[in-house]
Amino acid sequence: MFALSEVLATGLLVATLLCIAANTVEVAAKAVGARFVLRNCAEVGIGREWIRYLAVIEAAGVAGLVLGLLGPRLIGLAAAAGLVSYFVAAVATHIRARVFHNIAYPVAFLCLAVAALWHFARSAG
Repeated sequence: MFALSEVLATGLLVATLLCIAANTVEVAAKAVGARFVLRNCAEVGIGREWIRYLAVIEAAGVAGLVLGLLGPRLIGLAAAAGLVSYFVAAVATHIRARVFHNIAYPVAFLCLAVAALWHFARSAG
């Protein structure tokens, strides 16, 4: 029988892997200028010129999560904290712009980033 802590650890690891996958897809969408990215940014008041910078920030977070899984857990912890901050800002931007029809996406990404942060916080110490 599995201990509750083992189930939690497995769930957090899976959520961290999902965070990596979801953000990788999002970075690729930003890199190719996907229509939904351009439309969403326009709706919340972010100019096209910012999209590449947002992609770089998000890609750095993904790279840090991967590195953290491969060894230096503190890098993963820092990357997860960075992604949490990024998606808190994304949710706040949606709220400020009163764009609620698709706010579930940044909220879901925020939840995955929080799970990754929790995963690395449990194992970094």
